[in-house]
Amino acid sequence: MTHILVLKLFKYAIAAVALSLQGSSSLERTSRELPVLPPSDRLTMPHTRTPSWGAELLWRLEEARHYQCPHESATVDMLKFPLASTGENFGVVRTFVPFSNRELERERLRAVERPRATVSVWVYLLSGCLLKLCGIIHHVDSNNTYQSPLIQLSSTGNIVVQVRLARGEDKAFRSHTALPLRTWTRLDFYIQDSKVTLEVTAVSTAGEIESHTHVYDFNSSIHYNDTSGYFVIGGSMYIPGITGYFGPIKYYRIGTDKVVNPLCQTSLALDRAHRKCEDTRGFTAALLHHLTDHMFMTASCPSYFVGLWNRFGQKVCLQSWEWETQKEHRDFMRFLSSHHNNLLTESWTRSLGRKLFEHVVTQLSAWWRSHPDTPSSLLTLLQVSSCSGHHQASLLMAALHLSGLGGAGDPLQAQVLSLMGASGDERLCLMHLGYKHSQGLDGFPRDLGVACSYYTNAGAQTVLDHGRAWETEQYITEHVHLSVQEEIDRLTHQSGDSFQFLQFNAERGDVESQKFLAKILFGRNGATKDVARALRWYKTSAMETKDPSSMYDYSVLLLKGQGVKRNKTLGLKLMEKAAAMGSAEALNGLGWYHGAVLRNHSSAALYFQQAAHNGSANAMHNLGIYHLSGHLPGNPQRNETAAFLLFLNASAFGHVEAAVQAAWYLSTGHLPGVSRDEERAVIMLKRVCEQNGFLGYVVQAALQAYLQGSMTEALVKYVLAAETGLGVAQNNAAYLCEGLGENYDCQWRYHNYSTLNHNPHPSGLLKMGDLFYHGGPGVVTPDVVQAISLYTRAGLAGSSQGFYNLAVVVLEGHAVPGRLQRQLNVSQQDDQEAVVVKLLLRCVREEEEEEEEVLPCALLLLALQMGRAWRSLTQDPIQLSLAYASVVSALIALIGGLMQTAVDRLPSNQNTSDLTMAERAGTTPVSQTAANGNGTQDDTVRREVGSSVRVRRAGIRRRRGQRFQQTIDWAVSTSGVCLITLATLLLYQHL
Repeated sequence: MTHILVLKLFKYAIAAVALSLQGSSSLERTSRELPVLPPSDRLTMPHTRTPSWGAELLWRLEEARHYQCPHESATVDMLKFPLASTGENFGVVRTFVPFSNRELERERLRAVERPRATVSVWVYLLSGCLLKLCGIIHHVDSNNTYQSPLIQLSSTGNIVVQVRLARGEDKAFRSHTALPLRTWTRLDFYIQDSKVTLEVTAVSTAGEIESHTHVYDFNSSIHYNDTSGYFVIGGSMYIPGITGYFGPIKYYRIGTDKVVNPLCQTSLALDRAHRKCEDTRGFTAALLHHLTDHMFMTASCPSYFVGLWNRFGQKVCLQSWEWETQKEHRDFMRFLSSHHNNLLTESWTRSLGRKLFEHVVTQLSAWWRSHPDTPSSLLTLLQVSSCSGHHQASLLMAALHLSGLGGAGDPLQAQVLSLMGASGDERLCLMHLGYKHSQGLDGFPRDLGVACSYYTNAGAQTVLDHGRAWETEQYITEHVHLSVQEEIDRLTHQSGDSFQFLQFNAERGDVESQKFLAKILFGRNGATKDVARALRWYKTSAMETKDPSSMYDYSVLLLKGQGVKRNKTLGLKLMEKAAAMGSAEALNGLGWYHGAVLRNHSSAALYFQQAAHNGSANAMHNLGIYHLSGHLPGNPQRNETAAFLLFLNASAFGHVEAAVQAAWYLSTGHLPGVSRDEERAVIMLKRVCEQNGFLGYVVQAALQAYLQGSMTEALVKYVLAAETGLGVAQNNAAYLCEGLGENYDCQWRYHNYSTLNHNPHPSGLLKMGDLFYHGGPGVVTPDVVQAISLYTRAGLAGSSQGFYNLAVVVLEGHAVPGRLQRQLNVSQQDDQEAVVVKLLLRCVREEEEEEEEVLPCALLLLALQMGRAWRSLTQDPIQLSLAYASVVSALIALIGGLMQTAVDRLPSNQNTSDLTMAERAGTTPVSQTAANGNGTQDDTVRREVGSSVRVRRAGIRRRRGQRFQQTIDWAVSTSGVCLITLATLLLYQHL
């Protein structure tokens, strides 16, 4: 039947074709437009069958939902906020994916061989390119080769544009533009088939616009595929970036005829700030030149008459400034006059910015003790310090403006100061901007690519700083929370008893004491850094105790000459001994020596492999370098994937340089099998940057100031570190703000920011949870859901208080949100009591790990379980009767006991009264008889009768007491049995 139907349809089709051919040759033609109804208005055949339950349920769930295609634009903001570029290899990585919209994707694919694209970028140069070429924007494909476009700045200020043609050839041209310094310049780059147009527009401070257009035709179509590889704004591992700033960058993926890319307010404020700094530097240089020349002449001509003239003669100023200039810089001039004895010292004038910063920190700490605001004179000195190149002053001013401390508050100025500090390559400012962009705080847009760029720069500096830790003021970052007294008590001070005891044990030859003493003298555990003494203990533990780890540490110092005289022979000997004793790091050290010194890469690779197998992070990193460079014996090809995996493993063990390199691969995502993960890269880099020794120095100075009682100075320095995103500094800054009575915004700000970190401390989570639950000045209305979320995070972070607070919140009638139930191991089927029990059980486990003496969770859990057992017990009438009987018998026993106590006191009192009555009854007749002389017989009879009465009464009382005691014993026994039975039932219900 099927083939017959097909044949009939085929015949009808042939007939239709024949008719159409006849119609085309006919003399008359006619046509008519038939109205076509949309599908929604067409008649539909009613359903003959009832839909299934699942289909009907889905229909009811979806009937109120309106589906809408997501908006997709061909215009992309590659950069919305100014980016500070230091002229190094740390740029912003961008990747693009195919369009979801089929029309746009069809247009993009058509433009691969005949492209049409536009890029508009603002640049602000602080200095020219120091190398032959510096990167502005470049495109790297999956084969690590340059693709179209490659826009660079030459050392002469010209723009060099390189593209790849469709036939595979690379071509470039140079536009003679000579970009001006300290001027915002917009570069509009158009690609259209084989032609490239470059429009250069410079905007001066006065608003004058100067434009130039450069057109170049390559006479062959340009190959352009933006979904291949990645784009880099600024520098990368292949080329350094410019020195200055990038403004807004707009990318039109399928081209445009008109570019709309205005400058933002922050960019304009940056230009004003740099011009003001330029004037400040000019004034500072002229003032210092004038003062030093005057002092030099005074010092070189010590004439008596010259001295008199200087004291009493008319003062003549050889350098004249306008009154407004002198008024603006009077605080700086006053500072120089107070330090005139140091002006002839070249090292002092070179470090003028740092001296100003330290002076301001000291004065600010003293001022805040009695004043709530910040004087303008100190802000002026900070501005001079910043313009002099000490950009910790820039960060401090930004922190004051952002936090509102001291009355200052200008977010735009804070953004400008942060960018200026980052452009000066200041580590803390780079971390500050990386943190702000990673979280999207204080007006900085959330941009993980920009955050990764800043963190990569700070991480690379951290790698270099670790190699100079012996020579510079660097400390290990101390994670000591001021609100946790146990952490304060664990600190070791040179004047404390614990340090003296440790030193006593070290002098007696205890290896662990010697090693620990060497580490803390290097600036750990709250101790002051003393490199000479630390090296002495390193040497003692290595040479006398033969400890492998000590021998390795000291051998590295001998081989590199760090802090001691270089001695390769002794260093290699100690390292070989340590390796023979099983030290994995010593094996890695031997690999380094054979590779870097002896150039024997085969032996070096063997040592690295053996050390990496034993868990050495340094060896993993070194093996990764061998894979990356292609120098691994037996495998001469570059293997970036193997290198990345080794870098990733080494970073998990805390290796700083490996983390920086692994983060680069995660941010680009160009390796096969490695997906792009900017968030993970940022977390890794932030963890690396927090190990920076200069950040540790600031934290150490803040901790020492707190221990010495200078709370305000500690607050200033903790705020400086808190703005980098360091969690311990944020917690301590909030704690000090609360202790010093600062405005509530300071406490809220840093407690809240501490909860945004990847691994926050529970104290900040608990504090913010309390604020959200009970409300406060920073919370308009209480937010129970947010409080539960914060308590949950605190509990999962290891805080028993977090679980306890959760249990209390649930007991008050609030439900755990569904998104948190899986984390807390509870389900929707659990009732309120079951949820509380599960939370308290986890709380008890945390309390046991914390070794707390008082266990509030255990007590609350016991009370809850006993209450549940009592309710279960009282639901059965028989058990309820038993419970009432137990209570009644217990009351009877209690009353009987009280009565027994009263009866026990009666016999002595009663005997006394009986004796008194007997004496009274017998004495008077005896006296009378004696008086009468004839009553002896009657007296004897009375005595016998009284004695028998007393005996009879005593027997009655004894029998009554025995019966009463038996009754009490019976009540006690009965109540005891009932209570034991009740306790057994309660225990049964509990279990």
